[in-house]
Amino acid sequence: MSDSQTLSDCRFCSIVSKNNGEDPIGTAGTCDHWLMVELALPWTEKLLREDPKVQSVMALIQKLTLDGVKVRALAIAPDREYSRPECTRVLYYHRPAKFFAQFDKQEFCIPTATLPDLAAALLTQPENLSQFESYRQETQNIRDLLVCTHGNVDVACARFGYPIYEILRQNYAPKSNSQLRVWRCSHFGGHRFAPTLLDLPEGRYWGHLNSNVLDTLVWRTGSVKELYPFYRGWAGLTQFAQIVEREIWMYEGWDWLNYHKAEHPIAAIETYENKNIEEVEVQINFVDSNRNESAYRAKVEANGEVMSLSASGDQQPLMVVKQYQVNGLTKITP
Repeated sequence: MSDSQTLSDCRFCSIVSKNNGEDPIGTAGTCDHWLMVELALPWTEKLLREDPKVQSVMALIQKLTLDGVKVRALAIAPDREYSRPECTRVLYYHRPAKFFAQFDKQEFCIPTATLPDLAAALLTQPENLSQFESYRQETQNIRDLLVCTHGNVDVACARFGYPIYEILRQNYAPKSNSQLRVWRCSHFGGHRFAPTLLDLPEGRYWGHLNSNVLDTLVWRTGSVKELYPFYRGWAGLTQFAQIVEREIWMYEGWDWLNYHKAEHPIAAIETYENKNIEEVEVQINFVDSNRNESAYRAKVEANGEVMSLSASGDQQPLMVVKQYQVNGLTKITP
C-alpha cells in the first residue's frame, strides 16, 4: 500500500497504525500519580480553559510536572449508575513503593466547590486529607476500566473508543458482581492506537482493541498470548522496560501480574518513543508469590520502521516509527 493510498483510504490514524503493523508496546505513559475527576461532557478546550475549578487543578498538575513529578489528570464522564447528584467523584491512584504490582487507590465523593482543596491535599498536602474523611469511598476492591472516547482530541477515539466502551459497560460491568466499573475518559495519549483502554489499579495500557479479546482482558481466561498485539505496556516502567516486560509476562503467565517488580537502571534512558535508540539493555527485578527475588535481563534492539499517523485527517503527514524486538531474555539472580 502506498503512502497516498494509506492516507486516502484510511483517514483515521488508528487504522493507518494498525494496517501498517505498528506495534503498540512501549507507548504507555510512565506515571506515579493519576488524578481522575468526574466532569460533565463535552470536554472542550473552552471548558478546560474557563472553568475555575478545573483551571486550579490543571495549574497544580502543570506545576508538579515541571518539578519532575510523573502525574496525570483525567476527566471521567458521569454515569447514571455510579454518579451522585450534587457530588463530584475523584479517583486518585499512586505508586505505593519502588517494587509494586498495582497502584494504591483513594476515592472521594465531594461537593464540587471543594475540588481544588482535595486535589492539593492528595498531591501535595496529605496532612489536610483528614478534613475529607467523611467523603471517602471504600472502593479498593473495585477495578476501573477507562476507555478514551475524547473525540475533541482525535476523532478516532470517539469513532472506535465509544463502541468498545458500550460493550464493556453493558456486557461486562453488570456481570462483575460490582467488582468492575467502566468509564468514558479523556485523552491519555496514543490515539493512533484507538480504541485505547487504561486498566486500574494495575496501570496497564491497551490499544487497537477489538471485542474478540475482551473476555481474555477482563476475565483473564485463556492464554495471555492472545493479548500480545494489544498491550501498550505497564505505567510502572519506562518505554524500553515495557517492551521487555511484555515478553516476561508471556513467559510467566497470569501470575506475573501479581509479582512486585521494578526496573533496575542499566542505562539512563527516560524517553518516550525515542527515535534514536538502536539498542539498550534492560533489567527488571521482581519478587514472586513465594517471596523469591529474581530478575530478567534482555536487550531491546531496533527492528525496522513503519509509517504511522500522529492524528486523524487526510491532510496529516505520515511519520516514521521505529519498531523494537527483545533478544536474549535471561532469568538471573540480581
